[in-house]
Amino acid sequence: MKQIPKTILNVAVVLLSSISFISGCTIRQQQTKQQNIPAIEFWLTTPDKSVLFQKQSANLAFSDSSGSEPVIDIDPKQRFQSMDGFGFTLTGGSAIVINRMEFSKRKALLNELFGTEGNNIGISYLRLSIGASDLSDHVFSYNDLPEGETDTAMLKFSLDPDRKDLIPVLKEILSINPDIKILGSPWSPPVWMKTNKNSKGGSLLPEYYDAYSKYLIKYIQEMKKEGIRIDAITIQNEPLHPGNNPSLLMLAGDQATFIKKSLGPAFKSAGIDTKIILYDHNADRPDYPISILNDPEAKKYVDGSAFHLYGGHIDSLSKVHEAHPDKNLYFTEQWIGAPGKFPEDLLWHVKTLIVGAPRNWSRNVLEWNLAADPNEDPHTEGGCYQCLGAITVDGNNVVRNPAYYIIAHASKFVRPGSVRIHSNMVPNLPNVAFETPDKKIVLIAVNDGSTDQDFSVRFEGKVFATSLRAGAVGTYVW
Repeated sequence: MKQIPKTILNVAVVLLSSISFISGCTIRQQQTKQQNIPAIEFWLTTPDKSVLFQKQSANLAFSDSSGSEPVIDIDPKQRFQSMDGFGFTLTGGSAIVINRMEFSKRKALLNELFGTEGNNIGISYLRLSIGASDLSDHVFSYNDLPEGETDTAMLKFSLDPDRKDLIPVLKEILSINPDIKILGSPWSPPVWMKTNKNSKGGSLLPEYYDAYSKYLIKYIQEMKKEGIRIDAITIQNEPLHPGNNPSLLMLAGDQATFIKKSLGPAFKSAGIDTKIILYDHNADRPDYPISILNDPEAKKYVDGSAFHLYGGHIDSLSKVHEAHPDKNLYFTEQWIGAPGKFPEDLLWHVKTLIVGAPRNWSRNVLEWNLAADPNEDPHTEGGCYQCLGAITVDGNNVVRNPAYYIIAHASKFVRPGSVRIHSNMVPNLPNVAFETPDKKIVLIAVNDGSTDQDFSVRFEGKVFATSLRAGAVGTYVW
């Protein structure tokens, strides 16, 4: 065989080395380019319960081209309100059924609810009742006295009714998430402060405005001694619904007077930095908070307004924002009636609250009632007997109900400090988008059409294609 000259061999070696180097650079450049494309997580819940808040293995990826399907455009440069969190009301009854669980079972449940790792859902905001709510096992305040007695100095104030169940459960929650935001809402003042001397209905007597201010301050201070910071209070749960037990009628003019003449100055004098939030009732009466915020003497003490949606439309929150854009908005309660209708509940609550409330400037979304037993107990006499908890606790057994999944689709990913960003509305695909403190993008979408829906998501010039079954909810994170 003819021998190849060494010079030719040397040239070949150089050429092969060059090709290898160039190929290596090309591979590394492709890998670097791929690394710069964010991975997309997709969490899904379907209305038939075949998939319940599960991370999908589908390989969603950004590309340069899109098809003819509808496109949701995400623009992080258009920024709106910061988010405080998503969660539930931890009623007295919720605390009772959770606290009855064996320690290991309770610990596992609370980690699932308030932790963020794995499949935990990361609840980041809780509402408490100041005294009893109608989902406590009995009616009480922190200053109950024999008939005819008063205690304007709050010398007999005591958190003892909450020491058996609520406070221990709260402390376990705080050990999991020390930064969870807590809102307190009273259902009724002590009955000796009321016109009818009854837990149900009546109004707060003006001569006890200062005493009631001391009562609320004492609550905040005593909870702080327990290691529980109350971030905010509302003045009165459902002030236009005096038919619950407990309850109180408080008209807008009375609430304004109470704030500017008593509560606001008392908070300031005591150095209380807990936020004061107005109203805490249905969206059909935006005039209630607006009328109070129109009073500059009341407004200066107020952080914002809170809403429920048993009446009215979620868009009404924007009317309050437009009237007073310097004040915050909150969504603090919505129930699901037992036994629940999973497809309808999932669709309505995600579309109207998880999507609708933040799109109308709310900083949070809270569903009513974290937990109850299989009979929807405990509740007070005359209280809600059909309120379905987010979870049903039967001894150590737990059933996850619609509200659990509704909140999970937001709470796990839209962490406190996230900012709502622009996303366009597409027919049959209500959606809302956020940028988190660690610069991730979260898109929550629900298909409210009657057929499966293909669509694309566009972000910074790149698109990915996905699909949702009719009635399904998807959370996308990248």
